[in-house]
Amino acid sequence: MHVVLAGGGTAGHIEPALALADALRRQNPNVGITALGTAKGLETKLVPARGYELALIPAVPLPRKPTPELMTVPGRLRGTIREAAAVLERTQASCLVGFGGYVALPGYLAAKRQGVPTVVHEANARPGLANKIGARYTRFVAVSTPDSKLRGARYIGIPLRRAIATLDRNALRDEARAMFGLDPMRPTLLVFGGSQGARRLNETLAATARQLLAEGVQVLHAAGPNNELKIDSPPGGPAYVVVPYLDRMDLAYAAADMVLCRAGAMTCAELAAVGLPAAYVPLPIGNGEQRLNAQPVVKAGGGLLVDDADLTPDWIRSSVLPVLTDARRLHDMGKAAAEFGRRDADEELVRMVHEAIAAARLPQ
Repeated sequence: MHVVLAGGGTAGHIEPALALADALRRQNPNVGITALGTAKGLETKLVPARGYELALIPAVPLPRKPTPELMTVPGRLRGTIREAAAVLERTQASCLVGFGGYVALPGYLAAKRQGVPTVVHEANARPGLANKIGARYTRFVAVSTPDSKLRGARYIGIPLRRAIATLDRNALRDEARAMFGLDPMRPTLLVFGGSQGARRLNETLAATARQLLAEGVQVLHAAGPNNELKIDSPPGGPAYVVVPYLDRMDLAYAAADMVLCRAGAMTCAELAAVGLPAAYVPLPIGNGEQRLNAQPVVKAGGGLLVDDADLTPDWIRSSVLPVLTDARRLHDMGKAAAEFGRRDADEELVRMVHEAIAAARLPQ
């Protein structure tokens, strides 16, 4: 059995693919796995670091919406499809699993041409063009949200890293808070805005820090490697810990009682899975998909949602602080998030891979 993964470009495409790869290997250590990627994507670092083969093909960027530029795509795709097909042939692929991004569409088209069964996974609430097309060629389509518009899709969530999917926050809380220099008993707010930080979140928290600390709330804040943020904590009072980056998100989640963050698909899926209430601040640019990512868990009672323009010190004081200082409300929101979240999406996707392979073997 050999599975080819097509999901290069961004961490949002690569991490679910690698989580699936890990789940496949747990079930069958002998399964072959190859990831399609491009020379410029993050997969050049992430895939080899996890011990999987990476096969590079040329990138063919796709417009997010139907435009005149879309008419030029078939010509640019031909060579890329041939190279993707060569990978499928060389590996004798049993199945191709696509996650969207630059390499997914040539992967889908090459698989269709060669009769290789296909599975599609869409992490965002608003599917991209590659997955919209790929979903036409298979009935094995998985999505991250029950609100997905992909026809016939199966809601499974997003495959997560094992350290997150199996995280027991209560068991790790004391260790996690000790590692970050936090008090084991105080309510704790975790703030992060992606790997590079988020200026809006940084500025708003800096303006609100004094009141948070005065109310007994301690803060763990990942400001970003290129952002300078200095907050003075009162002697003997709650700590305001600023770090450039969090490379152990499992421990950061274990240390936290609530999170203030953007609303990327992976972030929403991870926080719901581990039962962490969050105040989601969708990016104000793009096609609005971050708001759509957060809406289901917020609707379920597991979080708050605020527009970037409305994230002010007053909003933190009126909306976030009352939650952090109310143990019952924190518990109820965390429980609602956990009930909505999915920890087993990787195993569900493995089952779909086997279903697709079995279906392809049936007489047509």
